[in-house]
Amino acid sequence: MKNKIVYFSATFLIAAVWFTNGLYCKVLHGVPRHEQIVERILGKAFFHDQLTKAIGLAEILMVLWILSGIKKRGCAIIQITIITIMNTLEFILAPDLLLWGRFNSLFAALFILLIYANEFYWRKKVIQKSEHVSLS
Repeated sequence: MKNKIVYFSATFLIAAVWFTNGLYCKVLHGVPRHEQIVERILGKAFFHDQLTKAIGLAEILMVLWILSGIKKRGCAIIQITIITIMNTLEFILAPDLLLWGRFNSLFAALFILLIYANEFYWRKKVIQKSEHVSLS
C-alpha cells in the first residue's frame, strides 16, 4: 500500500511540474525569463514567443501522456532525455537567466532521479505487490 501511495503521489508531482512549467510559465507568460531563455538558445530570428508557447503546449501534452499510463517507460525515458538536453543547453547558453543559475542543474538532476525512481523502482514495487496479491 505504501509503495502505491508513493508511486501515485510522485506521478502527480511530476505531472504538476510539467503542467506548471507548461501552462503558467510558458503559455500564460507567467515567468518571462522562460521566453528569454528560448530566445537566447534559438536566437531572435525565431518567433521566440510562439516557440515558447509551443514548448509550453508540448509540456502540457507531456502531462496527458504521464497521466494516461500509456508506454510509461518510454514516457519516463523521453522526460529524462528532454530535461537533460534542455538543462545542458541552459547551463551553457543561459545560466544568468536561470532561477538558481548553474545550481539549477542540481534541481534538474533531482527531478530526473524522481522520474527514474518512480518508473523503474516504485512502479516495479507496485506491480510486484499486485502480482503477489493476485497469486495468493
